Amino acid sequence: MSANPQVISPEQYLEIDRAAQFRSEYYNGRMYAMSGGSFPHAVLIPNLARRLGNALEGRPCVVATTELRVRISPGGLYTYPDLVVICGEPRFADGLENDAKDTLLNPTVIVEVLSPSTEAYDRGWKFLQYRKIDSLREYVLVSQTEARIEVFRRQNSGDWLLSETEGMGAVCKLESLDCAIALAEVYDKVTFPENAGFRP
Repeated sequence: MSANPQVISPEQYLEIDRAAQFRSEYYNGRMYAMSGGSFPHAVLIPNLARRLGNALEGRPCVVATTELRVRISPGGLYTYPDLVVICGEPRFADGLENDAKDTLLNPTVIVEVLSPSTEAYDRGWKFLQYRKIDSLREYVLVSQTEARIEVFRRQNSGDWLLSETEGMGAVCKLESLDCAIALAEVYDKVTFPENAGFRP
């Protein structure tokens, strides 16, 4: 991601971002252009959206992919997660004066597909920001180099507990949604690199 050096307000950012061909994140007065993803990244997102959508059919939950902006705080981070699940009535930052309804405030689950260029960011600073969202119950990190899904769950104490699921025969449970998804379905048509699973 590269930063726009000009300091702008959240309102200016939203005006620019809504009219732009390519999406940008926003934090502390600056816009950051988002980079494109790989083929596995592009396959994993619809796989996840389809499986979660099927699992949540008939329930008061909605699955939304990368086109939906999430706001952490009014002057803080505005970002585009790879996938969000909203349970109950979605709330938007736009208010009654704007019908765009494109800036979500209350995700229940956020999913990010990891890539070499963003993994440290997704695990570190971005997760720190996401933890500020009161409605967020689970944060899901999906590897694109091996069959592995990590789920961070918010506990009643406010602590976050990690649960890791590995292997094509495994099933990942999302407790906040009361559902499970098979990794074989999530990774359908995804080919791993030869050194998949190697961790130095």
